[in-house]
Amino acid sequence: MEYISKVFLKAKEETEIRQGFPWVFDNEIDHVRYETTLKGGQHHVADESLESSSVEDGSPVEVMSKSGLFLGTGIINKKSKITVRILSRTRGEAFDNAFFYNRIEQALQLRFAYYSKHDSYRLVFDEADFLPGLTVERYCDIDGRVFLVIQFLALCTEVYREEILSALQTLCHPFGIYERSEASIREKEGLSESVGWIGPERNPVITIRENGVLLQVDIAQGQKTGYFLDQKFNRVTAAAFARGKRVLDTFTHTGAFALNCALNGAKEVTACDISEEAVATVKANIALNKQEKTVTAVCADVFDLLKEYENQQRTFDMIILDPPAFTKSAKMVKKAYGGYKEINLRAMKLLEKGGILITCSCSHFFDYNTFYDMIMHAALDAHRTVQILEKRGAGPDHPLLVGYPKSEYLKCAVLRVL
Repeated sequence: MEYISKVFLKAKEETEIRQGFPWVFDNEIDHVRYETTLKGGQHHVADESLESSSVEDGSPVEVMSKSGLFLGTGIINKKSKITVRILSRTRGEAFDNAFFYNRIEQALQLRFAYYSKHDSYRLVFDEADFLPGLTVERYCDIDGRVFLVIQFLALCTEVYREEILSALQTLCHPFGIYERSEASIREKEGLSESVGWIGPERNPVITIRENGVLLQVDIAQGQKTGYFLDQKFNRVTAAAFARGKRVLDTFTHTGAFALNCALNGAKEVTACDISEEAVATVKANIALNKQEKTVTAVCADVFDLLKEYENQQRTFDMIILDPPAFTKSAKMVKKAYGGYKEINLRAMKLLEKGGILITCSCSHFFDYNTFYDMIMHAALDAHRTVQILEKRGAGPDHPLLVGYPKSEYLKCAVLRVL
């Protein structure tokens, strides 16, 4: 019989985990009960501190409350402050090929309700799809070929990479798989970076179709996993307001918001990004969609550009603010608040009366309440009255896990500025 060691929490530390939170931090652990079979078949049990525990990193452990209540089974990693990531709430469930096949199949089935086989979407959204530390993007190019971009960001799923890759091959039949396990969190997990093709090498620059827009995506060199699939349906919403309007799309990245607006009848669109590489991609995408007469790509710092337009008294009917995360830690929220407020305040000043502002934040540390508080104070300082028409988030390929606030990272507000 194979015994599973147990991690016992300190008193009153189980509440969030029972509510759905999938992580156990090192400072929440009281002790580890190491259980194994010795030579001769004798069962050995020893209670140890976390620091001196004999349990090997990457091993399954049961998470127990102080009183001995079973909370879940996860993978231990003593190198990480997130010491256990919970994989299952069912006691005795084996982490074998069938387990990972079923988890990925369930994630795939959920996407079928919203996406066709020709769509690109996030197939696995780490903890929210019950596969901690695993991100899988599914891209479908205009020739119908499927590419997967995969990130193993935690030891929890890194130790099962072969089982996961086998399931993805069987379920998705990909033309190519590119790994981008390059985020700094790997170092915190005691893992080295891993980047490159898994299997046959392909051209990493592909063309996808989203909402009828052709978009060139570089899955090897583009930001994060190549493209921000989470905004797909927010781009549809933006396009619905764009007809006949003069639109400014800031932090444009690939020009996706700008081109959605242009193809839906925008009068003129200015797409701005500070990255020369991004602007080159935007220009390529403008050409792909034959929108040279409508869309202009500008390489500039958005903060400086908004100031310049304000000094020129230039106005727009619609502005899109989709910045990168201004904060990646709770300590930096106050500073980030100032950055978000500045661009929103300036955008409000640049809008004609009744203009539309679509404003976003992709930082989970900059939470829902803080985001809408920022909008209120930006409107106050801009001396503008603002209506909130919609409160939106990421698409349905980014489900929210109850009890895990980090999964609700993207905020997208549609505002009417008077």
